[in-house]
Amino acid sequence: MRYLRIAAVFSLSILCLSLLATAKQNKFGVADSRLVNLTAPTMVGDVLLPAGNYKVTHIMEAENHIMVFKEVNAKNPAEARVKCRLVPLAQKATRDEQTIVLNGSSQRVLHSLIFTGDSAQHVF
Repeated sequence: MRYLRIAAVFSLSILCLSLLATAKQNKFGVADSRLVNLTAPTMVGDVLLPAGNYKVTHIMEAENHIMVFKEVNAKNPAEARVKCRLVPLAQKATRDEQTIVLNGSSQRVLHSLIFTGDSAQHVF
């Protein structure tokens, strides 16, 4: 009886670990959610987000890839939704990267994101 209990606990542990490993990335090779720090006010899509920490969630709406930015630890959290295009990387990313460009009004505009461990770049 004791061996049966040990085997059940071991099997359950393996199942939980495998679920955690597969939950990290979806079928597109990117994580479903991540954290991003914007160090200055930045345009994300058509919304100017204030500097701060954001939870970024990758969702699908029909055929469209959408990134939802929601400020964390804020009384009235800022939020932006922007359509993204996934560009495959040659290998999994080894570090996080943000590409920021300036628009005609000298505003910072988020152009792309790469997250450690992902197989694709998010281009806006």
